[in-house]
Amino acid sequence: MYTTVKGSVALIGSFRQHYAQVLAAARVFQASGLTVTSPPLGPILDSDREFVRFASDPPGASDQDLQAATMEKIFAADLVFVVDPDGYIGRTTAYELGRVHERGMAVYYAEPPKDLPISVPPGTVLDARQLVQILGGNTPGPAPVRRPRVSAQPTADIVIFTIRSEQLQVLLVRRGKDPYRGRLALPGGFVRPGESLEDTAKRELREETGLSGPGIRLKQLHTYSRPDRDPRGRVVSTAFLAIVPDPPQVVGASDARDADWVEVEESLWGPNSSLAFDHGEILRHGLEHARTLLEHTTVATAFCEDLFTITDLRRVYEAVWGCELNPGNFHRKVVEETTGFVVRTGKVRRASRGKPPALFRQGPAELLHPPMMRSRRNP
Repeated sequence: MYTTVKGSVALIGSFRQHYAQVLAAARVFQASGLTVTSPPLGPILDSDREFVRFASDPPGASDQDLQAATMEKIFAADLVFVVDPDGYIGRTTAYELGRVHERGMAVYYAEPPKDLPISVPPGTVLDARQLVQILGGNTPGPAPVRRPRVSAQPTADIVIFTIRSEQLQVLLVRRGKDPYRGRLALPGGFVRPGESLEDTAKRELREETGLSGPGIRLKQLHTYSRPDRDPRGRVVSTAFLAIVPDPPQVVGASDARDADWVEVEESLWGPNSSLAFDHGEILRHGLEHARTLLEHTTVATAFCEDLFTITDLRRVYEAVWGCELNPGNFHRKVVEETTGFVVRTGKVRRASRGKPPALFRQGPAELLHPPMMRSRRNP
């Protein structure tokens, strides 16, 4: 017979190594009446991923999307229970604990955690049954330990890349107000009531640059939460990434004095490279993510016309990776070694001299197999 308890609990820990213990603790909580907000408690389909996959997870979701959704479920709970046999705290669990402590949530541990750079208050190390007894009032115990809540304003910033004149360029705005008046920055702004982060990103992009439309597919890049990143106070920004092959003209508006496409190399390392806030760091992360996308996906063909030559495709890689590639090696990898990347059309592009180059179109593949790995000597 379990004590009846109202409320909800989120369980965190190494699901890859200790999922049996997680399930056992979850059953105790459910039997007492507590709602388990996370994890899903279904079968694990793929434990080899950095972020394990459950049967209920969307098949096409990225690790980053799943972790963001998991954090929302954890934040929705009344308390957090850490399943840490032998005190083991993995990297993902440590990250989740850091976010939980920022929120000031009540945290309990199944065993004393090891190598954890945060304090563990007395009385917060107990098993699931002991915790249920305390929460039900049947056993004296510590009140839930809540730390001061951190009030932060959410924002969205957008990294959009395109290729012009065989150069990788990023969309930047010149700020029209303080802080950093007159400095270049990524488009973005504060979340308004009733908006999702994606809604904010699309609205700010439209208001500050005039850029909008279904062809702009925004994907979450990373969340930036360093306490001193914004002189106006505690501002947490989620950055979005998009790749636009043939963008229209942009015009600065709203609180952006101007907007334009700027060469990425100039934006990061040129004489006028000091972007506002921590946008230089965000841009560097976006650049590295875009370079990785070209290694593992067929996104490079989006920068080409419907029919293109292998030289056209190689120039996309050279612009994004920032290095020259051997034409022969590149042609062999794309045409002969990578399945479904490009398809021959049987047509050629007329040339004023020399042999007319063959024209290709995008193949059916979305992921590259094998991947097009760049040399790690390249930037």
